[in-house]
Amino acid sequence: MPSSRADVTRLLQQWTVGGEDALDKLIPPVYAELRRLAASYLRRERRDHTLQATALVHEAFLRLVDQRDVRWQNRAHFFGIAAQLMRRILVDHARAHAASKRGDGVRPAPGQPGRTEWVAMLEPRYVLERARLFDEMRQPAAAAAEYTRFLQLWTGADGHLPELAEARRALVRLGPSARR
Repeated sequence: MPSSRADVTRLLQQWTVGGEDALDKLIPPVYAELRRLAASYLRRERRDHTLQATALVHEAFLRLVDQRDVRWQNRAHFFGIAAQLMRRILVDHARAHAASKRGDGVRPAPGQPGRTEWVAMLEPRYVLERARLFDEMRQPAAAAAEYTRFLQLWTGADGHLPELAEARRALVRLGPSARR
């Protein structure tokens, strides 16, 4: 595990040129710092904020990992981009929250006729719920994408959690053609 800023910078640069093993070594120290950053941002948000630091970190990290055209210069560059992404996520979340007050982002609550609820897009339990809904609606590609996203959000969690097993079984059942 990298212990210094130089180690993190070196691993970021290795990851930039395709070193997947560098990403594995990079995650623990970067995750801890991203978590501190997310907690700092969320302390400035309203008290009843539904987004948790973990969900904010996971969403930001997924977006960072998807960045293919970025050549990470150093640790500061990486965390600067991460900070921008977190602020954008919080702004998007605030917009969705405001829209929900106007009726946007509201959908029927499953199994409860006449009741509606706002779905927080970044929380893992809602990602799993969306996956189940797509699965029930016989939309295998959308279901597979949501099950995959759910598993990505829970990377590093106890592999014996029933929800993780459910998502893995669903992906196997849906098959590789649904994951394209």
